[in-house]
Amino acid sequence: MNEWLIAFLLTETVEVPIYSLALTGKSVVTRLLLAFLPSLFTHPLVWLFVSQSNPRSYWWAVAESEVFAVLVEGIYLRGLRVRAAFLWSLLANASSLGVGMLLYRLWPHC
Repeated sequence: MNEWLIAFLLTETVEVPIYSLALTGKSVVTRLLLAFLPSLFTHPLVWLFVSQSNPRSYWWAVAESEVFAVLVEGIYLRGLRVRAAFLWSLLANASSLGVGMLLYRLWPHC
């Protein structure tokens, strides 16, 4: 649970500012709240899927789960009428995955 919480907070720290930029025409509070929601839904599912994967297929599980997150979060943003919703979703998810992988590489036992 502790590892999941750290990963979730890191994901939100990276993705909320990106999604906030995409959500134009709304108050700051509304943008922050709406930006927090996509990963609140997808992150637990991604974490569960990857953690249950076979170690030999770990990277396939990561790729599949990230595609899932990009699609679901892109659909969510599209529902909010965000222009280039799937590009914003790809940017947010690639950024959080990249930051997470970099931090794990630097501090693997954290």
